[in-house]
Amino acid sequence: MLRHILSRLVRSFLTLMLVMTFAFLVLRLSGDPALILLGPDAPQDAINAFRERWGLNDPIWKQYLAYLVQLLTLEFGVSMRDQVPALDLVLSRIPATLAITLPALLLKVGLGIPAGVYAALHRQSIADRGVITLSILGFTVPSFVLGLLLVLVFAVQLGWLPSGGQEGVEHALLPILTLSVGGIGIMARFARSAMIEVLGQPYIRTAMAKGLSWRSVVWKHALPNAAVPIVTLLGFMIGSLIAGAAVVESIFSWPGVGRLIVTAVANRDLAVVQALLLVIASSMIVANFLVDLAYGLLDPRLRSRRAAH
Repeated sequence: MLRHILSRLVRSFLTLMLVMTFAFLVLRLSGDPALILLGPDAPQDAINAFRERWGLNDPIWKQYLAYLVQLLTLEFGVSMRDQVPALDLVLSRIPATLAITLPALLLKVGLGIPAGVYAALHRQSIADRGVITLSILGFTVPSFVLGLLLVLVFAVQLGWLPSGGQEGVEHALLPILTLSVGGIGIMARFARSAMIEVLGQPYIRTAMAKGLSWRSVVWKHALPNAAVPIVTLLGFMIGSLIAGAAVVESIFSWPGVGRLIVTAVANRDLAVVQALLLVIASSMIVANFLVDLAYGLLDPRLRSRRAAH
């Protein structure tokens, strides 16, 4: 087990380095930060001074080596636009993002999984068809379309909720709803498929033949086995919490990490974008690592197989 954990840590580190290297190259090939931040009408002397100040005149390989040294020394640079440490700027936005993404995640799990399991246990019923229809509608409507529709209905037409900002709980309701609807649909479809597949296995029929009650079969045999693929999807959702908030935060003017991504990329604020990608990639790697450990708890066969290796 220890060997497996060490192997996963090494692979996670290599993955993180590949992501950061790719981000470094793409950012420097996609536009000149000096022209974007200072404007095309800025004096040439100011542009040259800006490039010299931020090391943009150096060869790309020299910039990359300096970047690697920064990463290894846990120094993530300074924002070209705001003149503050990039990582501090990113971390200051995380609480606002978590304030809408965590409730949205709870809604995805708390509503999606029970709906999917109920639909699987009542196949071909009206409830099953209703869950399928609503889940398809939920995850096929783009989040920016859903967000604009919610603003039109609840903010403009009814006037029940504010259309943006971060001044109180009521300001978070529409962003949370926008983030959760698609995930609820995906989780419901996934839970339904996983549950149907498990219910068709021979050991379920064997458990029923032994005289176990249907409730006992579902809770003790079907649900634990259906949980393995559901945990995989849940790990992906947890890892993509920050990345998935970019569109929603822009729609509702929510001052979180997602909105910071949009502005930092538009301004080619290199240090901030790199710090953002580091945080997002790290969160996804940690989520996948936790999912991998959860597999061993849900399926003892995987735990014994890793111990053997």
